[in-house]
Amino acid sequence: MVDKCSAVIIGVGPEQGLGASLAKFFAGKGLHIFIAGRSENKLLKVAEKIRQTGGTATTVIADATVEREVAHLFEMAQRDGYCIDIAAYNVDSNIPSPLLETDTETFTQLWQQNCLGAFFFGKEAVNAMKDQRKGTVFFTGATASLRAKPPFTAFAAAKAGLRALAQGMAREFSPQGIHIVHTIIDGVIDGERARNQFPDYVKAKGQEGLLQLDAIAETYWAIHQQHASAWTHELDLRPFIEPF
Repeated sequence: MVDKCSAVIIGVGPEQGLGASLAKFFAGKGLHIFIAGRSENKLLKVAEKIRQTGGTATTVIADATVEREVAHLFEMAQRDGYCIDIAAYNVDSNIPSPLLETDTETFTQLWQQNCLGAFFFGKEAVNAMKDQRKGTVFFTGATASLRAKPPFTAFAAAKAGLRALAQGMAREFSPQGIHIVHTIIDGVIDGERARNQFPDYVKAKGQEGLLQLDAIAETYWAIHQQHASAWTHELDLRPFIEPF
């Protein structure tokens, strides 16, 4: 009887990032964490933080756009005898580019990272959860999931595809006990990426105008805990002062 519970998270980068925050939060709830990403150094730092607080973690180098690497990630979890309670696709790649300046390579890259990788990940997650007839699969979306705005049209096309994937999966697999969730991050996350890429914008927004990492992780956990008679498929998160 499998009784070891785990969470699989791909798209784990810097310590001050959403993937790492989800990993640390879920570890605090007693789950063993499989964290995956392309940077070994970043993964090792996050794993060490988890262990320092009494949690356990396994690092897996994986590119979400490579199907065999995503499959290997889930094979590792199942090989170690873990029941996968949560699987979170947290890959988010954005390249600002006016449409007439967007080449095929850029458009394809954004689609692969934001949508195709989610397809690989979602299939593996459902395959791992279908026999146990339970589990939560999270797909992290963005404002662009709902509307396209230049110069992010290519990014929006990919995120809209991710949303459609999540909708189709929810309708197909919810009756089998698998909770499929699409989260719309409608604002800027107060993390390392934003502070490095657009510090002036972060400063202008102020702390109240940014989504806090731990608060997002708490919401993900609350959704995971929902009773099956009142599941949420899609939700949006934004700071209370953010216009929408």
